[in-house]
Amino acid sequence: MAVQNGKDLLIKVDVSGIFETLAGLRATRISFNAEQVDVTTLESTGGWRELLAGAGVKSASLSGSGVFKDGATDERARQIFFDGVTPAFQVIIPDFGTVEGPFQVTSIEYAGAHDGEATYELALASAGALSFTAA
Repeated sequence: MAVQNGKDLLIKVDVSGIFETLAGLRATRISFNAEQVDVTTLESTGGWRELLAGAGVKSASLSGSGVFKDGATDERARQIFFDGVTPAFQVIIPDFGTVEGPFQVTSIEYAGAHDGEATYELALASAGALSFTAA
């Protein structure tokens, strides 16, 4: 895979059946996680740890930071947080594919200085099964 532009890693939210990029994001990140289920016993070869394949809880987390633009998607993100709902999100990973599924907004932070722009940070946690479509 060739070097990619960071701005092409997009987080999109379902707004009335259409996925729209969250406005004002400058930096985005996605992380995939899987818990381990240790099944090591005294009979494990050489005392090496053994893990149960396919077991454990899988999860993903999203985060982003950017400038406050008061766009429709900014308002949608705020409303998702206050309503506690888990709508569909898409994450576009350049030259890799698209991850889609329900996420919960777990935190929104706003900041600003008297001589700078208003900024925000957003964190999301997967709230169900995710699908992956290769690019």
